[in-house]
Formats: sequence, C-alpha cells, structure tokens
Amino acid sequence: MNAPLQRPPLLARINWYWTFQLAGWGALTLFNSVYGGSTQLRIVVTIASWGSLGGLLLSHLWHGVLRRRGWAANGLRWTRIVPSLIVLAAIQTASVAAAFHVMYPPGTLRGIAWLPGALLFWFGVYLTWTVFYFTAQSLRRASRFEAEALRLEVLAKDAQLRALQAQVNPHFFFNSLNSVRALIFEDRDAAAHMIDQLAGLMRHALQSGQHATVPLSAELDAVRAYLAIEQIRFEERLRVSFAIEISAPGLEHVRVPPMALQTLVENAVKYGVEASAEGGDIRITARRASPADDATLLQIDVANTGALREPGNSTCVGLRNARQRLQLACGERASLELCEQAGWVHATIHLPEQA
Repeated sequence: MNAPLQRPPLLARINWYWTFQLAGWGALTLFNSVYGGSTQLRIVVTIASWGSLGGLLLSHLWHGVLRRRGWAANGLRWTRIVPSLIVLAAIQTASVAAAFHVMYPPGTLRGIAWLPGALLFWFGVYLTWTVFYFTAQSLRRASRFEAEALRLEVLAKDAQLRALQAQVNPHFFFNSLNSVRALIFEDRDAAAHMIDQLAGLMRHALQSGQHATVPLSAELDAVRAYLAIEQIRFEERLRVSFAIEISAPGLEHVRVPPMALQTLVENAVKYGVEASAEGGDIRITARRASPADDATLLQIDVANTGALREPGNSTCVGLRNARQRLQLACGERASLELCEQAGWVHATIHLPEQA
C-alpha cells in the first residue's frame, strides 16, 4: 500500500495573489468610503465599492497582460508600463464617473476640474499595484533560485557522499577477503564460517549503502560481525571490549555514516593486533557528551593498544573518506580525531547535536 501523500503546510496552500488582491481593494473601498464624507453614506459606499470592483477586474486583466507578454519576468520597463498605467487610470476614472452620474442627481458633477485629480489618483493606485506586484515577483524568483541552489547543493553532496562510500566498501571487502584467504590454508571450517559472516556483513553494507546515515545500533552490529570474522583469524590474539553507555536513552538511534565505525575498527585490527606478535586489545566506547559540552551529542572512541604510526595507502583512503563522509552526512562540526595516549591509539568521532 502506498503511503498517503502529506498535505503541504497551510501557508503553501494559500493563494496569496487573490488574498492580497481582495485585501488591497477592500482597503481602498474603506478608504474611499471614509474620504467621501458622511453625507449620503450609502451612495458613497456604493460608488467606492464599484470603483474597487472595477479596479479588481482591471488589475487582474493587467496581471494577465504582464504574464503573457513576459513583462513581469524582465523587470520594470517604464516605456511600456507608464502608457499602460495611463490607459488603466483613464478607464477606471470613466467607470467611476459613470457610477457617480448614475447615483447622484444630474448636474451634481459639473465641469472637468475634478478630472486631473481623479486621473492622478487612479494612476497612483495602479502604479502602486504594479510596483508591489513586481516586488512580489522578484522575491518569489529569488526564493525559487535559492531553493534550487540548495537542491543542487544537496544533490552535489549526495553524489560526493556516494562516491566516497563506493571507495570505502571495496577497500573493506579487499581486507576481509585477505583475511579469508589467509585462513583457508589453516582451518577450512573456520574459513567457511568466516565466509558466512562476511556474507551477512556484505548484506548490511549493500543495504546501508542506500542511505547517508544508519542507526548506531546497526553500525555496532556490523562491527560485531566484522570482529567475529577477525576473531576466527586471530583467536586469543584479538581481545575486544565494548563500553556502550546504557544510561543514555535513545543513544542507539543516533545516526552515523554507514561503515564509518567499521573503518576505524579495521584500522585498530590492522595496526594494533596484526602488527604485534602478542596481539592486542581493542576497546569501543560510545557515550553522550558531558552536559557542559552542548556542541556534541555523541562521542564514539575506538582504541587499540600500540603506538601511532604512519598508515599505509589503503588505510589512508579509509580514514580520509571516513572523515569526509562524516562531515558530509552530519555537518561540518562533526570530526574524527586520531591520537596516542598512555600506550593506546584513539580514533574518536564527535557528532554535533544537529546530526
């Protein structure tokens, strides 16, 4: 069953053109009614309403002309706009004058002394309408361009993220297959079990590859599967401990880039366990930051016994991509730090609050 379509926000469903049309011409009706005086109020209100209805119709027709001829898209062109506004003012003045002659006794409106003022008034009204319309169109275009720029930026980041992720997965599988190859000649049953574990891990990598981030719980499951593979290979030389803060509700739902944590664990195995004849310890901790540090929501630390050394080329790719994917998916304040402290090498991920 398809999910029901989500209704757009209320502000997006409002027809702002007609809202402002009715509000503007309604306000003009009120202004003309008050300005017309209190004598024969019914006649004054009727003529003001007639003028606003005529203005509503003419402005809508003017709006159609602006759109059909493309004048609204090219900015104000006064050589075209001013003559049109003069015509609109003349039509509006004639319409209101006709209503005035119908509503008032004959001879009430004498001479043409009123004509320049009426023409100037309605010219100013349509000029104001046109300036507001062009301003609204400019703001709308600017908003549309900004939204399009943001959309293109998101698409570019997504493409970059997927390209980096495409580099990380082959890097991971290459190292895992090397582990299987090394074990085949030592213990065929253990190698077969390792292939089963690797198949499950590949399934996780393929599924998570469709998303920019995955829940921390899923990433930890993948890490446990990877360490189970390496445990078959290294046996007692690999000693792993997890310290996940269980007192922090919702910690398992925090989202991290897929395979980012696994990359750090892989480095710890390669340079902390494989490089030592006695093996080594790996400690994985995840906790919420202290309340004093409100810029960080989560801190994940992968530590291994040993000394910090210059990594090889393939691991450089993994660490560099992990750092870049972390910032692309979780923001610029996300970070990945590598340091040595008291005989332990620490690779620490800091995730910002908005992640």
